[in-house]
Amino acid sequence: MNSSADASVDRRSRTGSPLEVLRIFLKLGLTCFGGPIAHIGYFRDEFVVRRKWIDEHAYADLVGLCQFLPGPASSQVGFSIGLMRAGYLGALAAWTGFTLPSAAALIVFAYGAGALTGPAGAGLLHGLKLTAVAIVAQAVWGMARNLCPDRERASIAAVAALILLLSTSSVVQIGAIVLGGLAGLWLCRSEAPAPSGHVEMPVSRGVGLIALAAFFILLAGLPVLRTLTGSTGVALFDAFYRSGALVFGGGHVVLPLLREAFVAPGWLSDDAFLAGYGAAQAVPGPLFTFAAYLGTVVAPEPHGLAGAALGLIGIFLPGILVLLGALPFWDAFRKRAGAQAMMRGVNAAVVGVLGAALYDPVWTTTVHAPRDFAIALVGFVLLVAWRAPPLVVVAFSAAAGVVMALI
Repeated sequence: MNSSADASVDRRSRTGSPLEVLRIFLKLGLTCFGGPIAHIGYFRDEFVVRRKWIDEHAYADLVGLCQFLPGPASSQVGFSIGLMRAGYLGALAAWTGFTLPSAAALIVFAYGAGALTGPAGAGLLHGLKLTAVAIVAQAVWGMARNLCPDRERASIAAVAALILLLSTSSVVQIGAIVLGGLAGLWLCRSEAPAPSGHVEMPVSRGVGLIALAAFFILLAGLPVLRTLTGSTGVALFDAFYRSGALVFGGGHVVLPLLREAFVAPGWLSDDAFLAGYGAAQAVPGPLFTFAAYLGTVVAPEPHGLAGAALGLIGIFLPGILVLLGALPFWDAFRKRAGAQAMMRGVNAAVVGVLGAALYDPVWTTTVHAPRDFAIALVGFVLLVAWRAPPLVVVAFSAAAGVVMALI
């Protein structure tokens, strides 16, 4: 009897309310600067060290899962912690608290960006675009070192970049990622599989299969529905969903996907796109909240607040669905050598995708003069060599852009 009672008390000590989860993640959403790797560090300090909601081994295994899957890794980790603590409502509370602060800030920026006229306003927006050069260059640099450490994966990345740079087709990004996975199965089997571990989640295999089915049905069905209905709302949701579903290797990889989805069809300009991307570096929380800015300023309806809500739901939904689908099966799947080899190839390919995006559109539409290169170079050195927070680089680039516009 005592043993049963102790187990019951232990279970209660590891559960909480959705309101508790919302409060804690709202604080994190207001203070977590620095991108997904930094967010994972914040989460570890909050939930492993301070609150002891999850132990070190389980947390490491959870992070490994979320980095393996498509989608925003830090948001998926937060969603999973909320799920463990307070069930599905806790997961929703975690996502809401972590996402809303940065989304609200970017919506405010979207409404105010039109008021930035004159030389100073144009210089400020150009400085934000130069921030994107430094940030994306840092992402390519760091990801290449971690994900392409050998000649096989470096070659996969180079081929993926060449495919994108030499093609104008809208499907080449998907094709490059698929080819990267196939090349990984062939070339990247030498490493040992990931270490074993276990994460307890209140997700049954039935719910997991339903979530996976929904993920693939939406991925395949939304383009068909878009064609049949001609609805701009469906077209926007499809663009956000497809971008969120194909992001491997970090939030910055969403940049070329979103540009292809929104700038290529003429829904907004490259200048507006890159200015918003630069502003997204200045706010805490997940980079995927860039979708709130895009949904606000995009030309087709719905835009404004309705477009922002559509963008947030559309871009985060695929990562949540694939996470729910993977949780019940992760332990068995992650030990397969073929799965690990495929993901090594996919991760190498996304380095190439992001490298191609660094050149076009980020570099070609932003760096027009030696002083532009100088500002971007200083920002890059601040990030890589001095480990400066992105907020510092945003402030420097924006101020430098204003100064250069006025002199």
